[in-house]
Amino acid sequence: MRAGVGGVREKDLPWGERDASGRRAVLAEILAQVSSEAFEGENLQAVLQRIVDCVARRLPVAIASIILLDEDGGHFVQEVWAGRIGLDLPGDLPWPVTVGAAGRCVRSGRAQLIADVQHDPDYVPGNRDVRSEYLVPILHRGRLHGVLNLESTRADFFTPEVCATFDAVASQVAGTIHLTRVVLELEQANRRLQLLSMSDGLTGIANRRCFDQRFAETWRRQAEAGRLLALLLVDADCFKPLNDACGHLYGDECLRELARLCREVARGPDELVARYGGEELALLLPDHTAPQARRRAECLRRRVEAERLAHPASPVAPHVTVSIGVGVTRPDASIPDQALIAVADRALYAAKTRGRNRVAVRTMAHARGPRDADR
Repeated sequence: MRAGVGGVREKDLPWGERDASGRRAVLAEILAQVSSEAFEGENLQAVLQRIVDCVARRLPVAIASIILLDEDGGHFVQEVWAGRIGLDLPGDLPWPVTVGAAGRCVRSGRAQLIADVQHDPDYVPGNRDVRSEYLVPILHRGRLHGVLNLESTRADFFTPEVCATFDAVASQVAGTIHLTRVVLELEQANRRLQLLSMSDGLTGIANRRCFDQRFAETWRRQAEAGRLLALLLVDADCFKPLNDACGHLYGDECLRELARLCREVARGPDELVARYGGEELALLLPDHTAPQARRRAECLRRRVEAERLAHPASPVAPHVTVSIGVGVTRPDASIPDQALIAVADRALYAAKTRGRNRVAVRTMAHARGPRDADR
């Protein structure tokens, strides 16, 4: 590294003491660093902050900022900045693009070089020490994301070479914003697909796949905590005769109503309502004793009766009813979770054989095996 003025290494020289080649070297280094910073941050805010920090640190700009637009392009909604002096915005965010030189940059879609801010009609004074300003539209494939704003206390700083570098920086920023937003859109699409893959298309509640996953997770969690877990299996009584008598469209509507009622009964943050299969629904209720689970099941049974959904082919009642089997246990990691499903299923069978439209409860004590609690 050759020495500069007074033996100071050229890389340490202030901008004003560098020759043309030294300044070009700094601009090239900044552009390379900005390209690198575009992949370093954890999120868009962090990436943009690293970029303006780099520019403000390496060059004699009093302010380096990136001002982002809303989706419609009518208002500035976010600013990321770095610099050695304070700067007032032309108004509280959001502020319209009809205001200020940054707004003019957006409206025209072209870079704006203001050699003397005191004589520019659109410049909104933010700091009395600022002498010149350069604004570049952050544009990617026809979409304007915002403005790169540089302000200097020097009137002669924004040479054509410096401006060309900032044009390139703005292009890098535009590409970074575009890539970040594409990634965000993909993540949102993946979340929607994940949600769809876990939802029952007919009723809108969780499907069997979701139930199996959540049940296994809940079983492990409750086993580790030594806490209770209740499972309700809900079966629409005489559902095949209902479909035969009234048609599948009506049967589907009844299932949707049953799902809605189940959701209203199981509203807790850790509770789950799922379509277990066919006309059978499942409610997963952590931290419920047998009496508590019975009360929830009875509440659901009565609410289904109160809906009075017509069932002309039922030997139980002239309206849709449900039988509910309740299984309750304190999960044990050494026992498969399917054991609770088997207990709830036996309770459901008991409810059906005793006349339907009723609740049967069985608890699972590991030392004694299943115990009927429907008495």
